[in-house]
Amino acid sequence: MIYKLFKEKVENFPMKVALSFPNKIDITYSEFDKQATEMRRTLLRLGVNPGDRVALVLPNSPEMIILSLSILSFATVAPLNPKYKQTEFDFYLTDLNPKVIIVPDGEDSPAIAVAQNRGILILRLEANTGRIFPENGLKEIEIKIAEEKLAEESDVALVLHTSGTTSRPKIVPLTQKNILASTANLVRTLRLNPEDKCLNVMPLFHIHSFVVSLAVLISGGTLVCVPVFVADEFFAWLDLYRPTWYTAAPTIHLAILKEAENNQNILEKIKLKMIRSSSAPMSKEVILKLEEIFKAPVLESYGMTEAALQITSNQFLPEKRKPGSAGRADGPELIIVGDDGKKIETGKIGEVIVRGDNIISAYENNEEANKNSFFNGWFRTGDLGYLDSDSYLFITGRSKEMINKGGEKISPREIDEVLMRHPAIYQAVSFSVPHPSLGEEVGVAIILKNDFSLSKEELQKFAKDNLADFKIPQLIIFVNDIPKGPTGKLQRIGLFNKLKDMNIIQEKNNKVVGSTNKIEEMLLRIWRNVLGENNLGVEDNFFEMGGDSLKINEVVAQATTQGLEIEIEDFLNYPSIRALATKLSA
Repeated sequence: MIYKLFKEKVENFPMKVALSFPNKIDITYSEFDKQATEMRRTLLRLGVNPGDRVALVLPNSPEMIILSLSILSFATVAPLNPKYKQTEFDFYLTDLNPKVIIVPDGEDSPAIAVAQNRGILILRLEANTGRIFPENGLKEIEIKIAEEKLAEESDVALVLHTSGTTSRPKIVPLTQKNILASTANLVRTLRLNPEDKCLNVMPLFHIHSFVVSLAVLISGGTLVCVPVFVADEFFAWLDLYRPTWYTAAPTIHLAILKEAENNQNILEKIKLKMIRSSSAPMSKEVILKLEEIFKAPVLESYGMTEAALQITSNQFLPEKRKPGSAGRADGPELIIVGDDGKKIETGKIGEVIVRGDNIISAYENNEEANKNSFFNGWFRTGDLGYLDSDSYLFITGRSKEMINKGGEKISPREIDEVLMRHPAIYQAVSFSVPHPSLGEEVGVAIILKNDFSLSKEELQKFAKDNLADFKIPQLIIFVNDIPKGPTGKLQRIGLFNKLKDMNIIQEKNNKVVGSTNKIEEMLLRIWRNVLGENNLGVEDNFFEMGGDSLKINEVVAQATTQGLEIEIEDFLNYPSIRALATKLSA
C-alpha cells in the first residue's frame, strides 16, 4: 500500500533522490522505481514471500532507501543497527525471526555468524548497483510476475524494537496503515512539496530517519542521505546540496551550532524553510539560538516508535510555535490522565496517552506489556507532562526507566543482563547519568562476588565485546549494596542522585593535571578546543567532561591533521589523555 501510494503520488513529479556518495549522481523517479522493482523481483525469485520479514544490517546508503521501499511493497522490513555485537544480533534475530538477512557485499558482520547458526538466508547487497545476490550461491527460482502481490493496509510493514524498562525490549509491529498515517501527518505539518529538499543526517535504522525519508519521497521531494553525520562536514553539505530543511536529534543540533561560527560565509548563502528536531527534548535556549543563526523556524516534535514517529509538533506561522514545548497533537488524539486513568484538567501534570491511526494496537508476543500499555483503545506513553491553555504539550519527565542518550533509547535491563554474564559480577544495575551534551549517559552500579576482583577497564572491555559502543557504561561504580526503595525494590530512576547523596559518586576533583610530553600537549590542546573546557587535565575522562560520539569524530579529525592516528574505539579503551598518549607512544 505504501509503495502503491508512492507510485501514484510522485509518478509525474520530476523527483530526484540525491545521493551523497562518491561516484553517485541524482536519480529520477523512474530510475528509482526501476531499481526497486528489480530488487523486489530478485527477492521473490530467492524465495522471499509476501509477508516475510527481511532484516537489513546496512549502513546509510541510497541502496538501503530503495531496498527498504522495495521490501515494504510486499513484505516486512526489519532494519538493525550495524554496530550491534554478536550477542545483540543473537537476541534481535531470534526475537524477530526473519526469513532473510541482507548485509553489505564485501563486508563482515557478526550478524552473519548468527544468521548461519539460525538457518537464516544471507543475501549480499552490492553498493552503487543495488544488486542482491545470495551468500552461498543459492539459485533463483522461476516466478511469474503476475504472482506479485502488493501489501495491504493491515499488513505489517516495519518491525523495530523499543527499549524495555523493567522487561526485555519489545517488538513494535508497524502496519502499512500506521506508517501511511504518520507520513501523511508529517507531509501536512511540514508542508512538504516537490520543491523541498531534505538533508537527513540520522541513521536509517531509526524510526526518525526511516519515516521522514518516506514522507519526503511520498511528497515528491528530494532526499539527501549522508552515510554518517560529521559536524565539520555539515556546512559543506548545506553548500553543496542547498536543502530547504534538515532533521536531526538535539545532540546533532548542538554540534551544528558549534560549527556555525566558522561557517558564516555559507550561512549567508543558505535559505532554510525550517529545521525539525525530534528523538529527545531540546532546551529553549538551543532552539532560539538555531532560529537566530539560520533565520528559520525550529519545529520541535515529540514522538516514539509505537506512534510511527510523530505524536505532537510545533507549527508554522500563523499557528503558534512555543520553544520548550513539544507542540500540539498532530494526527493522533492526546490527553493527560491521572493515576486513576481519568482525564485531568489543563495545566495539571499526568501521564500522556494517545490514540490514532498511526499508533500500534499491540506489541508482538508480549501479553504483560500489552496489558500495561493499552486500554480502551488508548496507548500509555509512560511520559509525564501537561497541556497548556492552547493544548500544547510540555513534557516534564517520564515514568519509564530507559536511558535517552542523545536520542538513542537504551534499555537498562538489557545492559544488566549482559554484564551479569561476567563471572565476577554478583549484581549489576544500570541507570541514567546526566550528560552536558547527550542529555543522559549510561552508568552502572556493580556488586562483585566474594573473593572476585574486577577493574573498570576490564568491565568496559567485557561490555565492549558484547554491547554496541553507545551502550557501554561510562560511569562504573563498585558498591557493597545498591540503594532500594521503601518496598525493597530497586529504583533506577534517581539512582545517580541517591549514590551522589551517599557520597558513593564523588564530585570531580578540580585539580588539573598538566601535560608532560609533546603528545599529551597536542591532545590536551585538541580536547580543550573540542570540548570547550579549559579546566581540563590529562587525567580527566573524556566522557565525564562532556565528550560524546560526535565529539570523538572531531578529535580524530583534528588529531589526523597533526599527524596523530587515533581510532574511534581508542576512546573507550583509553578515555583519558594520559592513557591515550601512552597508547600512541607505544
